[in-house]
Amino acid sequence: MFPYTTSLLLLALSLSAVTLLQYLRNPLYHLPGPWYTHFTSLPLKLATLSGRRIYFVHSLHQKYGPYVRISPSEVAVNDVKAFKQIHRIGSGGFEKSTWYRDLLAIGRPILFTMVGHKDHGARRRLFAKAFSKSNIRNNWEDSIKEKIELAVRGMGAEAAREEKVDMLRWWTFMASDASAHLMFGESFHTLESGEESEYLQRLQTGLVGMGSGAEFPLMRTIGRWIPLQISQRLFAVNGYLLDYANTAMVNMRSKGDGKTIFATIAAEAEKGENLRDIDVHCEATGLMIAGTDTTAITITYLIWAILKQPDLRRDLCEELSGIAEDAKDSDLEHLQLLNATIEEALRLYGALPGGLPRVAPHGGSKIGGYQIPEGTTVTTQTYSLHRDAELFPDPERFVVSRWMPGNENSKYHLSDLAKAAFSPWGAGSRTCLGLHIAYTELRLAALLFLQAFPEAKIAPSTTEKSMEMENFFLIRPAGHKCEVEL
Repeated sequence: MFPYTTSLLLLALSLSAVTLLQYLRNPLYHLPGPWYTHFTSLPLKLATLSGRRIYFVHSLHQKYGPYVRISPSEVAVNDVKAFKQIHRIGSGGFEKSTWYRDLLAIGRPILFTMVGHKDHGARRRLFAKAFSKSNIRNNWEDSIKEKIELAVRGMGAEAAREEKVDMLRWWTFMASDASAHLMFGESFHTLESGEESEYLQRLQTGLVGMGSGAEFPLMRTIGRWIPLQISQRLFAVNGYLLDYANTAMVNMRSKGDGKTIFATIAAEAEKGENLRDIDVHCEATGLMIAGTDTTAITITYLIWAILKQPDLRRDLCEELSGIAEDAKDSDLEHLQLLNATIEEALRLYGALPGGLPRVAPHGGSKIGGYQIPEGTTVTTQTYSLHRDAELFPDPERFVVSRWMPGNENSKYHLSDLAKAAFSPWGAGSRTCLGLHIAYTELRLAALLFLQAFPEAKIAPSTTEKSMEMENFFLIRPAGHKCEVEL
C-alpha cells in the first residue's frame, strides 16, 4: 500500500504544481474573473452550445465589472471608451479573430470573415455602390415593399382562418424572398406558397451548427461524416448553401439581369479587384445568411414590443395615419416616433447582440488600465453595452423617449458615450454592409403592418418566456415563434 499511496501523493502534487504553473504563466492572471477561467474555457463553450452565451458573459460583467477574463485566452470588455479603441477605424484598431472563419467555414475569406483591415477595405469598397442608400432606393425599394405587402396579406389570410398567426414565420418568408430577389433577381416564392423553402429549413438548422462548430471545430468535423440527416443539416449545410449560390449566379448571368446587387458587384469588380467565381459564390452565401434571419428576427421583436404597449401603438398609428399608400422610405426616415421606436428595438433586440471577437495587436495593447498581451481575444458584446445603466437608465425598459428630440432634461437623454455604445450593426469599419436595406425593411414593415392591423394584439401563446432570446450566433425567440391575433 505504501508505494501506491506515495504514487498517488506524488501525482496529486504534480498536478497541483502544473495547475499553479498554468495560473502563474497565464498572461491574463491579473484580470478579474472566475477562478476556472485560468485553466479552461469549457463553461463558456457549454453556455454557447446551450444558446446562453450572452447571458453567461453578461452575468460575469455584473459580478466582476467591465473587464473580465472569460477563458484562459479571452477577455470580455464592457467599457464604451475601450469599445471605441478596439473597433477604431484605421490604424490602432484590433483585427477580427479567426473565429469568424470558423463560424462560416466556407473555404474562402469573405467580407464578413476577412481578418486583415487592408483586404477587408478593398473588398468593402467593391461592394459599397451596390449597398448604398441611393442604389437601394432607386432600384430595390419597390421590390422590398412588394414583399412586405405580400407578407402582410399572407398574415391577414392565415389569421382569418386560424384566428392567430406566427409573424416570425411570415417575416422570415419576406426576408428570404427579398434577399434572393435583390441578390440574384429570383425568389423562393415562400410568400406566395406560405410554405418554408428547403433553403430556409437548411439555413435555420445550419445556423445552430455554425455557432456550435465555431466553438468545437472537432464536433463539426466529426458531424460532417455522420450519415444522419440531422447531423448533415447541422454541420454540412455550407455545401448546400454554396451550391444554391452557384446555381443562382448561373441563372442570373444567363438572363442577363444587370440590375441585381451581384450584377452591380461584378461590374465593379471588372474595374479593379478580380473576383473569382468561387469568391462570388462565397460572398453570395454570406450575404444570404446575413440578410434573412437577422431582418426577420428584428422586425418580429419590433412589432412585439409595440403591441406590448397600447399607448405606443396608438401614438404610432396616429403618426402613420397621414402616410399615403405609395409612401417611400424617404418619407418615413424623418418620422420621429417611428424611428425612435426602431432604435429602441435595436438596442434591446438587435439580432446580433453577442460577442464581436477581436485580437490584440502586435506588442499588445493597454485598455482600461490592463495590459492585454498580443494575440489575446478581446470580445465586446452589444447585449451588455446596451444594458449599461450608466449609459441607458432603466436598461431593461423599452423607453422610446431615449431617442426623441427635446429630451435634454430627461434622465433618458442619451449622452455622446451612449450614442457611441449603440452598435446593433457592428462597429468601426466592420459595420453591417446591409444596414440601408435593413432600415428600409424595418420602416416599411412597421408602416404596412400597423396600417393593416391597427388593433393587433399578442396571442396568449406568446409569453415573456417564449420570447426570451436564445443565442446561437443570432438570437431568436426561445419559443421559435411569435403568434399574434389580428
